[in-house]
Amino acid sequence: MATRIKKTTKITKPKAVKAVVSSGMTVPVYDAVGVPKGTTKLPSELFGIDVNTMLLAQAIRVYQGNQRAGSAYVKTRGEVEGSSRKIYKQKGTGRARHGSIRAHIFVGGGVVFGPTHQNFKGVLTKKMKIVALASAFSARRTDNAIFVVDGLEAILPKTKHIATLIKGLGLSGSILVLHATGAVNVLTASRNIDDLDVMPITHVHPYALVSHKYIIIMKSAIQDAEKQFIKE
Repeated sequence: MATRIKKTTKITKPKAVKAVVSSGMTVPVYDAVGVPKGTTKLPSELFGIDVNTMLLAQAIRVYQGNQRAGSAYVKTRGEVEGSSRKIYKQKGTGRARHGSIRAHIFVGGGVVFGPTHQNFKGVLTKKMKIVALASAFSARRTDNAIFVVDGLEAILPKTKHIATLIKGLGLSGSILVLHATGAVNVLTASRNIDDLDVMPITHVHPYALVSHKYIIIMKSAIQDAEKQFIKE
């Protein structure tokens, strides 16, 4: 009789989420009209890590799922209106047997296995959120999609100032402007421009970074990002 060999599967412990920091990087800085005026160094902890594509994709799925209301609801045969009496006799009609007009095969009947208040919410740990955000920043920096601008704090709340900046940088398509805390004029000046979204850098999330073609960051907002996202 042959001896049966039992196969065993080795279960390995999943690796912890870890951000691998590369060397620092220097990027050009533009003024409020899109003219180069020097350089600045971006924090490696946010803009220079190895991109964790799986975690970044997970963070985007969680964000999109959290935007869904999950309020779709259909009525079953026990909830729709209609008589509960037997619609015709069981035998002798030559038709199939039916007991209720509220069955799903009749017009106005209930729905089988339809949506009933689905929950699409997802949760990420604080560390996962930070690494996913840093992965998004690093990926966009690698794509040369990030532009650092200095002097936006002094602009007037007029659309022409932001339009002049975009034209000076030579950008087209969807643009995300990340401003520093209290930069109200930047928000007001950007309202009437198509395909332009504005948010404080402290509220940015990975989906916003990857869903726009270009990212404009106020130079003063980089310090806000360091305080918000980099652990001391």
